[in-house]
Amino acid sequence: QVQLVESGGGLVQAGGSLRLSCAASGLPRSWYGMGWFRQAPGKEREFVTGISRNGAITYYADSVKGRFTISRDNAKNTVYLQAKSLKPEDTAVYYCAADRTPSMVVRTAVSEYDYWGQGTQVTVSS
Repeated sequence: QVQLVESGGGLVQAGGSLRLSCAASGLPRSWYGMGWFRQAPGKEREFVTGISRNGAITYYADSVKGRFTISRDNAKNTVYLQAKSLKPEDTAVYYCAADRTPSMVVRTAVSEYDYWGQGTQVTVSS
């Protein structure tokens, strides 16, 4: 059974930082591309960043480029999202997702990911 469990969310002031983690179980180690998405109230879920199976390729939404960093530790089956210089518009529920396609591309569409975590709330106060 595949499980993705996010942690690390919380309340932070604008300009602050958070580190989100996504612990995966039930997935073949290092076989999956991983992504982070977010969904704010009343808005659609949107792509934030993704990382390829071996960690060599990353891709970021323009809105977070230069502020967020994705990384993975395949030995621990964990993906991280380091978020810095947070803004109130970053407030959302953040989800991690796994893409089981055996390729080295980073996918950006919600429909292209096969497994999802339950989400962790990030709130940035102004």
